[in-house]
Amino acid sequence: MVLVSVAYPRSRAVFFGARLDSTTDAPDVKRLRVLVANERQDRAEKVAEIIAGLGHEVIAPQIEVSEVGAVTAREHPDVAFVGLGHSSEHALELIEEIVHEAACPVVALLHEPDPAFVIEAAKRGIFAYITDEHSEEWQNSIEIVLRRFAEFRDLEGAFKRRTLTERAKGILMERHGLDEERAFQMIRDYTRSTRSTLVDTAQAIVNGTLRPELLDV
Repeated sequence: MVLVSVAYPRSRAVFFGARLDSTTDAPDVKRLRVLVANERQDRAEKVAEIIAGLGHEVIAPQIEVSEVGAVTAREHPDVAFVGLGHSSEHALELIEEIVHEAACPVVALLHEPDPAFVIEAAKRGIFAYITDEHSEEWQNSIEIVLRRFAEFRDLEGAFKRRTLTERAKGILMERHGLDEERAFQMIRDYTRSTRSTLVDTAQAIVNGTLRPELLDV
């Protein structure tokens, strides 16, 4: 998690990661599936009401840590809101469960500033925190979070692709006594000749499903 924070006074939100414009390009709001988790039932229902008012589908508000992971895995939310209720530890456990199960950004919702909680929540994987002081501007915050999360996933994918290619090159170098340049050239040539992707070729080499003779070793 990149612990670089950028504040956007207009939306009363703080985002972790690269700086993004707080304006949205598209006038139409995409209907999202939003998970709401809060130890306090009254707060969860209030947040759900606000989010529904923005035109989004609200997944049943969750209170229990033991339940939220299964609900997250089953419902596949687009974004999750976790409110700070009576116990900061409870909220942090909710965040951990959702981050572990979900391929979606998690946003911490605070009733009032709590720097210590924000630091701990950031360690557990939140992408932003917002306050409920100006709920009419939550939509702007959601748009920014989704864009930031998409960029993160793209970057994460790029790192994984690079790591996979490096592993494939290492296998060819070790098994066939090649230098790094020649190993990569072979991977690239095979990819072009089969009209596949570099990642698919590298994965086949790593898995051992691509026979060496096909690479003209």
